[in-house]
Amino acid sequence: MAKEIKKEIPIPDDVTVTFAGKVLSVSGPKGKDEREFWYPGINIEVMDSEIVIDTSISKKTQKAMVGTFASHISNMLKGVTEGFEYRMKVVYSHFPMQVKVEGKRLSIGNFLGEKKARSANILGETTVKASADEVIVSGINKEDVGQTAANIEQATKIKRFDPRIFQDGIYIVEKIV
Repeated sequence: MAKEIKKEIPIPDDVTVTFAGKVLSVSGPKGKDEREFWYPGINIEVMDSEIVIDTSISKKTQKAMVGTFASHISNMLKGVTEGFEYRMKVVYSHFPMQVKVEGKRLSIGNFLGEKKARSANILGETTVKASADEVIVSGINKEDVGQTAANIEQATKIKRFDPRIFQDGIYIVEKIV
């Protein structure tokens, strides 16, 4: 009575995929991404032209994890072929902001006239390009790119001022995914 749940993800031509132990490695024209996949009762197999994720346990959690693994793997495949990019707009009306990349941090100076610069963490292999009015966050790992953009947005959160009047900040305006 146990119905097998199965998801098949096609592998693009210019991508190589290996699965050793619990680690799935995906290499493509933009780079290499690795991630650990393990959940009880779920099997992952790499065939010639596709990745097969299946389980013979018909419980709700196993069904959900098969879909989750399929989404993560397809994001990895898309990341190494196309990449992910978020465009962010630097908005200020009262005090001009200075935005610059310093190693693995983005420094935001003169935000609302504050003397101390605010900073946001840049995760993983994500690249951040900052200009006077735009910040571009790009990389091959969707989670790192998205979290870096969220860190930048959160670093410019308004405190002690009315957010209806002071709408300064750095905001996501476009996701090229």
